[in-house]
Amino acid sequence: MKHFIIGAVAALTITGAAEAQQNIVVAHTTPAGSHYGVGADAFIAKLEELSGGAFTGEQAAAGQLGGERDLIEGLQIGSIDMVITSTGPLGNFVPEIYALDLPFLFRDYDHARKVLDGEIGQELIAKINENNLVGLAWAENGFRHVTNSQRPVRTPADLAGLKLRTMENRVHMAAFTGMGASPTPMAFPEVFGALQQGVVDGQENPVTVITASKFWEVQKYVSLTGHVYSPAIILVSPILFDGLSDEQKGWFYEAAKAGVEANRAEVNRLEETGVALLRENGMEVITDIDKAPFAALAEETAYSVYTDEYGPDMIDRIKAVE
Repeated sequence: MKHFIIGAVAALTITGAAEAQQNIVVAHTTPAGSHYGVGADAFIAKLEELSGGAFTGEQAAAGQLGGERDLIEGLQIGSIDMVITSTGPLGNFVPEIYALDLPFLFRDYDHARKVLDGEIGQELIAKINENNLVGLAWAENGFRHVTNSQRPVRTPADLAGLKLRTMENRVHMAAFTGMGASPTPMAFPEVFGALQQGVVDGQENPVTVITASKFWEVQKYVSLTGHVYSPAIILVSPILFDGLSDEQKGWFYEAAKAGVEANRAEVNRLEETGVALLRENGMEVITDIDKAPFAALAEETAYSVYTDEYGPDMIDRIKAVE
């Protein structure tokens, strides 16, 4: 009888532990092996380690749960646990974020990471947290470039008439209108099919996304314009986060740091190897680009979208970071 009682208690303990285990789904729109996927895997591994297995995790990659706007809305209502997203659609929820999407604002990766990891980045996360979201840490996509199926793009004149998919972001749309293209906002999961069917001629994304999505299958030319630095962010549903203890919240923040470190390392790696991969797969890579005319036109049309509403202070502060 004694052995039976001990066995029953042990069984209950095991069952209770199993019930306490919580699986976290990290959703994003790029393939599982992408820079987002690498970050998601690192986040999950660190969270499992810190929690002693109390939290497990898995990816919902490649837009399985929707486009980025859908994912953000899912966080707000608690139907989605966590998201790694670009800032593209986030400006629709937190307009101050549009500052990060201004063309030719960040000098290089070092500048961008210093801004996001410093005081400005934390201020923007605080703004995000006022809008029924919880920002854990800044990740990244990288500097964005133009691809298309029609012709090499070396000057703004080469963009004229090109139907170019952009993010659902009014700053990006204003920039490409100013540079002469016909911007077409579209959720990322729809882009490959739209390129394949000729609904749009081209798109713009970092090398990380171009390679992960195998856009060489539907695009001939890639111009290394580096027109916009594209941040990303790790977000968690406030409904999930508010139910955590302080210790558990600490695990999530630490795991997010691990995710960012892995994500940025993968961006670095792909920046070094990705262009060669694009060439190997038949894309013509255009590097002889004078960025000054692009910058002048983009700034003329896109910066006012932000400064007319919020003034130049944030832009000046970002430029001043050394």
